Amino acid sequence: MMGKALYLLASLKADRKGVTALEYGVIAAVIVVAVAGAMSTFGTEIGTFFTGIIAKITAAGKIT
Repeated sequence: MMGKALYLLASLKADRKGVTALEYGVIAAVIVVAVAGAMSTFGTEIGTFFTGIIAKITAAGKIT
């Protein structure tokens, strides 16, 4: 069992695809954290903005 684990680690070390995938994973994680931070900071304002747009569209559609 330990031999298989060591073989897997050695093959991952030699395989550059694993490193590239890890880099993409780190980039994706940073983007997720940034989006989550922005949504927690500006979430209410964005919701209010879109609610106002919906209200204006609805009012414009009720012209008789």
